Amino acid sequence: MPANDPFARLPQAASFTVTSTTVTDGAAWPPEQYSSGLPGGKDISPQLSWSGAPDGTKSYAVTVYDPDAPTGSGFWHWAVADIPATVTELPEGAGDDTGSHLPQGAYQLPNDARVARYIGAAPPAGHGPHRYFVVVHALDIPVTGVPADATPAVLGFTMAGHTLGRAVLIATAETLA
Repeated sequence: MPANDPFARLPQAASFTVTSTTVTDGAAWPPEQYSSGLPGGKDISPQLSWSGAPDGTKSYAVTVYDPDAPTGSGFWHWAVADIPATVTELPEGAGDDTGSHLPQGAYQLPNDARVARYIGAAPPAGHGPHRYFVVVHALDIPVTGVPADATPAVLGFTMAGHTLGRAVLIATAETLA
């Protein structure tokens, strides 16, 4: 498995805590968090809770990214922007097609499959284990100003100069040959 760190070249940020009732840091995704294109997969976004964000946090963003995808640029599975600073949890399934379980003002950007929702893990068969960086970003701005049809990479670029902290949970997935 490559050791590439998606945050290695970004500005340093304080760490805080993210947990999930869906998956444990370092553990494999349950089948429901896999792509619906795989047996048992349901494209259900994980439950997330976070605490200990840095002082001055005015909003959050949540991203799920696979740096091990064989694309040369990884694969963005989910991006949620403009989560109010008063919110510290997203329920399982918040990343569905409607986004109705997201807090008011928050919105999903199109992932690399170009759908504005969570899309589950789907590493190519026999490609080995993939890491999924589930990250809550604490920002010093109340809204990002990123258009709803922008890519997660544009969100990341916009957040780079406004990130006070990152809470990271890494899940894994593998599709056997």
